[in-house]
Amino acid sequence: MPIILDGKSLTLEQINQVVNYNEKVELSQKSKENVKFCRDYVENIIKENRTVYGLTTGFGKFATIRIEPDKVDKLQENLILSHSTGVGNRLSKDKVRAMMLLRINVLAAGHSGIRLSTLETLIKMLNCGIHPVIPEKGSVGASGDLAPLSHLALALLGFGKVEYKGEIINAKEALEKCDIKPVKLKAKEGLALNNGTQYMTGITALNYLKAEHLVKIADIIAAITTDAFKGTPDAFDELVHKLRPYQGQQNSAKNIYNLLQNSPLRDSHKNCEYVQDPYSIRCTPQVHGAVRTALKFVKEILDVEINSVTDNPLIFPEEDRVISGGNFHGEPVAFAADTLGFTVSELANLSERRMEQLLNPALNRGLNPFLAGEPGLDSGFMIAQLTSASLISENKVLSHPASVDSIPTSANQEDHVSMGATATHKASTIIENTAYVLGIELLAALQALEYRKIPSSPIIEKIKDSIRKKIAPMNNDRYYNDDIIKAKEIVLSNEIIDIASEFIKIL
Repeated sequence: MPIILDGKSLTLEQINQVVNYNEKVELSQKSKENVKFCRDYVENIIKENRTVYGLTTGFGKFATIRIEPDKVDKLQENLILSHSTGVGNRLSKDKVRAMMLLRINVLAAGHSGIRLSTLETLIKMLNCGIHPVIPEKGSVGASGDLAPLSHLALALLGFGKVEYKGEIINAKEALEKCDIKPVKLKAKEGLALNNGTQYMTGITALNYLKAEHLVKIADIIAAITTDAFKGTPDAFDELVHKLRPYQGQQNSAKNIYNLLQNSPLRDSHKNCEYVQDPYSIRCTPQVHGAVRTALKFVKEILDVEINSVTDNPLIFPEEDRVISGGNFHGEPVAFAADTLGFTVSELANLSERRMEQLLNPALNRGLNPFLAGEPGLDSGFMIAQLTSASLISENKVLSHPASVDSIPTSANQEDHVSMGATATHKASTIIENTAYVLGIELLAALQALEYRKIPSSPIIEKIKDSIRKKIAPMNNDRYYNDDIIKAKEIVLSNEIIDIASEFIKIL
């Protein structure tokens, strides 16, 4: 069944289904009626030759310039052509699909003045798998994401390049393959297509879904490290966490505690001299829990933003009003993206510190230095840790918020901007780096378990067995780069969570 869009009820899970599983979309009947009603109102404005921003005037600083009726349609095409000025690497397909879906959902609300036929053409593109080539840089996040959204609209007109079935081809050629006619824009339609926050919001939504996944994976990896380190599960006891009842902290502690149950390795050192563990082990629920709390804030922003109308001007046919407002300003999303970045960065920071406990011979409770098979001849995980150190140092630089910056544009008409797009780029890189760091910790923890000889818990042993089918132990030095990449892919997949979920509920 296709996902029905009405501009007000889209969920993050539905975004995941459309973006990653190619679920089809269509408009609700009520949405079609609203879009038509709003468009009829726009047509009347044009017939009456009223002066309305973006319909019969120029844009930004040119808002005072009246456009002649016979040039109103050309104005919209010029808007898209002149605003398609993005640079840099092209966005990945998943990010483009998220943008397209959110743009459709905004227009489905019926306050943008677009023709139903134009909106349905955009839906056909998404359902057919035509993905505009959109450069990742060029938005300052106020007046929305003008450049990226213009590149999206460009393909709708048959201009520019698109990705279709794994190839980069001309947009017009791809439209022909899907039996779609290029759109000739009418009054207001260009502005309806390129004004809004769907670039930064779409990417932040995908970043949030990855971050939500990573914090669960981080709990599981932390549990493996704890047992491999000969740590104690006492610090994860619910008695401790009931006295500081953050839900995220309680969930993280419960995950780790449950993962460690029935471990023979734990039983083997119950009466050892180590009565408590380092902070990087012992305080994992407190840190991971704080990340979960921050993600809750991000989700609250996204739940609102993905169902908000953020273009300008907004059209209210029933009230006979066209209002120039500022819903396109990306500050809420910029805050969310920055929060996402610096909180996920902490997952990586803590992961590398846990790994230090396994690698440092002064700390690792009887393991070989750097988990090397033959120390001296072998270097073990010495340089893999340097890779982690490099990545988390980059994360620290990227964690400086973009949203505290601003730069005036458009001759000071747009004199405060959100820099939300920059915040999303940074968060995407931080998440990618963190997945690598967690993957390296996972490999080190599994290697430490190999040397301990005594089995860990049934859950952890099953996870180890599954991963060992893809990545062999590193008992002696070998080329290990491919295995690090595989570990990162495992971290981003559902494999580990699915195995753990056979035994316990991962919160």
